[in-house]
Amino acid sequence: MATWSLLLCFSLCLCSFASTSFSQSPEEEQQRLAGGGYRVAAVKVDRRGRRLRADVVAAGGGSLSAGDVQRLDVYASLETDTRLRVRITDADHQRWEVPQDIIPRPAPEELYLDDGVSSPPPRTRVLSSAGSDLVFTIHASPFRFTVSRRSTGDVLFDTSPNLVFKDRYLEVTSALPAGRASLYGLGEQTKRTFRLRHNDTFTLWNADIAAANFDLNLYGSHPFYMDVRPPGTAHGVLLLSSNGMDVLYGGSYVTYKVIGGVLDFYFFAGASPLAVVDQYTHLVGRPAPMPYWSFGFHQCRYGYVNVSDLKGVVAGYAMAKIPLEVMWTDIDYMDKFQDFTLNPVNFSFAELRPFVDRLHHNGQKYVVIIDPGISTDPTYGTFIRGMQQDIFLKRNGTNFLASVWPGDVYFPDFLNPRAAEFWAHEISRFRRAIPVDGFWIDMNELSNFLNPEPLNSLDDPPYRINSSGVHRPINNKTTPASALHYGGVTEYDAHNLFGLLESRATNRALLRDTGRRPFVLSRSTFVGSGRYTAHWTGDNDATWDDLQASINTMLSFGLFGVPMVGADICGFGKNTTEELCGRWIQLGAFYPFARDHSAIGTIRRELFLWPSVAASARKSLGLRYRLLPYIYTLMYEAHTTGAPIARPLFFSYPEDVTAYGVDTQFLLGRGVLVSPVLEQGATTVDAYFPSGRWFSIYDHSLAVETRSGKRVTLPALPDAPYVHVAGGSILPLQQSAMTTARARRTPFHLLVALAEDGTAAGELFLDDGESPEMGATKSEFSLVKFSCATWSDGMIRLSSQVVHNSYAPSRKLVISKVVLMGLRSPEPPKKLTVYANGAEVEENSVAGSRYHSRGGLGVTHVDGLSLVVGEEFELKVVMSH
Repeated sequence: MATWSLLLCFSLCLCSFASTSFSQSPEEEQQRLAGGGYRVAAVKVDRRGRRLRADVVAAGGGSLSAGDVQRLDVYASLETDTRLRVRITDADHQRWEVPQDIIPRPAPEELYLDDGVSSPPPRTRVLSSAGSDLVFTIHASPFRFTVSRRSTGDVLFDTSPNLVFKDRYLEVTSALPAGRASLYGLGEQTKRTFRLRHNDTFTLWNADIAAANFDLNLYGSHPFYMDVRPPGTAHGVLLLSSNGMDVLYGGSYVTYKVIGGVLDFYFFAGASPLAVVDQYTHLVGRPAPMPYWSFGFHQCRYGYVNVSDLKGVVAGYAMAKIPLEVMWTDIDYMDKFQDFTLNPVNFSFAELRPFVDRLHHNGQKYVVIIDPGISTDPTYGTFIRGMQQDIFLKRNGTNFLASVWPGDVYFPDFLNPRAAEFWAHEISRFRRAIPVDGFWIDMNELSNFLNPEPLNSLDDPPYRINSSGVHRPINNKTTPASALHYGGVTEYDAHNLFGLLESRATNRALLRDTGRRPFVLSRSTFVGSGRYTAHWTGDNDATWDDLQASINTMLSFGLFGVPMVGADICGFGKNTTEELCGRWIQLGAFYPFARDHSAIGTIRRELFLWPSVAASARKSLGLRYRLLPYIYTLMYEAHTTGAPIARPLFFSYPEDVTAYGVDTQFLLGRGVLVSPVLEQGATTVDAYFPSGRWFSIYDHSLAVETRSGKRVTLPALPDAPYVHVAGGSILPLQQSAMTTARARRTPFHLLVALAEDGTAAGELFLDDGESPEMGATKSEFSLVKFSCATWSDGMIRLSSQVVHNSYAPSRKLVISKVVLMGLRSPEPPKKLTVYANGAEVEENSVAGSRYHSRGGLGVTHVDGLSLVVGEEFELKVVMSH
């Protein structure tokens, strides 16, 4: 929920900004900001060849344009074999950088003459290490640098000599091979394609702009991109800066125009896409483990009238037999829109607490929204305590006054250590009354209904970034840049950090209060936010364009290290239709975070309201709940390696150049391909299948087999997307149920999709779903790897390897069924014998087997098994023809 009711006003504001006349043309402004260039005066390299420091001075005897920094410090370091840092800053004055406690990282080390070589520099100096594929080259006159790949000689980053470094304007450009580089990332924006388009500008300045607006800066800032080049190598580039910026991508170049701070680049060698996100999240922080229940289906609406309304929604899902895991409430539950309060009439404690207790009794959860703005009502307890602890953001010597839903508000300053304590205390007080299971933090860009007047030059920097696509002032609809945080930090520098800081404080507060794994959903994000929060794509609209664009944003946040992401199913703003809502749940059931959410004043869109939508929900969510063990195992992989849950096709097929442009389909992990219907009235789905075998998850048939990738037109299914399993995959499944708790108690099935060579592999991660640690040394968990091979005589051997097993229930949970797809013979064998752990399963025992042909290959079902998950097993299937 956001300022959707102000969209008309916002649109009018955009028009007024667009008509604003500036004193200089963009060309004149660029000429005024341009510098005179630099040269290297001296360079030092340590004896190990892993660190370099250079003194860089104004070219031409020190003559630069007005305001240019005269002397620069350039520091390059191979921090790991796969990560190179290049930091450029003012050599004589300390400048703002993202604080160490936000993104912990090695500090630049001093280099002295005894440590290496210092001299009037040669034309180039190289920094490299035998163990690294990254090579850094500094060019002396004029100063520039390149980053290349040792193994191939490919140049990854190649700066021009036209570096500009002023107090509040930095500019650097790198050349790109336009015909070979495919770029992804740079957000947050709603884009029509996942692969970045040439001649596009990305503005990074967190703003309360509805996600339904395409190609504008939105709620988060992620100055990171991945570059994928044939034959499938990938690398990543991060500019670690919280300052506002424009990034111009021209196809053959990328230009950064930053309004402060330093140039602090990190290069990640890859060379696979999965390796890039592993290396990236190793620096910025691994994604937080999400509780098991959060992978269920969530229902919300801005505009639920009262507790009876909530009860009716829960009952509607139960009657329609559609799974419902979590009920949410928007700001409607609050008293006068004030955080940590209850509306005394419509959401009184006497009614709401029994409702929440009933949800918990049914194995369901409850989540509410909170906003950062604290009402200045002098009778409001949270405000009184905040004033006593002096934790609010300042401006001009007093608390900064803004206006949001409650009216006049102050904002907690989460750079102040006391603010996190204050926040944790308020959360704990509220949870004593209503034991919510998670918090949804909104409006934290920061959103402000007012446009603060400029106070000093920080409020109107010399370069106006392209905020809102019309170069609107950076103060509009937010906190002014001249506001002051704890320690004298300006909002000018820290603006883009607020959402991350509030997420961190909320995550830690919930962990301390509950002792369980926190669930936090934040609208505003920054580099590293995935350590603390999930994310939804914000205020979209109920349109087919928004439906399709949700895939692009979801995939982008996977790159950013925020794998728990999804869009408002059926659309937030505007009125949805039965067809659109039906198609949206077919897609949304496979978002990592699946929530239906809509705006006040729009038609209701709970999934049980239309018979066709309810049918789609039962089928699509039913499959999601069956896939929960697989999806939760992907969460473990994300937490330990950064790998996204939802992935673009090229993550598994980086050598397939056609896959670089596919953004109407996506993979869950390595092995599940989702191909939804994204167009109104569509009767077909245009799906791309990379090389290999692809089996229908619904009937186990071989749908496509291709050696080099193939595009196939499929008839659109009425009630589900196409979901295919890649040959070579083993998926752990359980049965669908109305809640995740019930589903977790059902027996496991293994779905084995054999590759052309008769092999397959997979794994299963199990824990209690709520312990704070996931897969850590001291936590209780089980990790089981499955493998399958086909012998020349037709025997199939499926086995498990228990890598770790300290989770006690795994010794009771059993695998009751195995389905083998892709058997070489489509004809039923004369005899089929099954051996479980060396013992033949007799025909008159509980276990039985079925064999049939699907798509020209055989499928067999081995039922009635009782293979203990936490114990290693071997299953042999012998077929005699």
